[in-house]
Amino acid sequence: MVYERYIKDNPIFVKNRENSNSDLIKSIIKTREDLQNSNKNFEFAEGELIDYYLYQIKATQSKYNYLLKKAKQSGLLVTMVDEIEIKNLDEAI
Repeated sequence: MVYERYIKDNPIFVKNRENSNSDLIKSIIKTREDLQNSNKNFEFAEGELIDYYLYQIKATQSKYNYLLKKAKQSGLLVTMVDEIEIKNLDEAI
């Protein structure tokens, strides 16, 4: 018997630094928006929803701090994130 060996080609996708930084910035912007929304919702929460929004704020704040730490390690500045967010708003108008 002849056995053939099949090798499955798995394409390797390596993000370059620019794409990686772009994804990180998008995540920071979205997380910051989520945090702002959670804070607004907490202001109007009643009853059991107060605990829910407190938990959500704490979790989102932890994620935001983590992303900012990763951005700092990548050499990004928070002002760069703000500049990109402003550019995106200008393009939408």
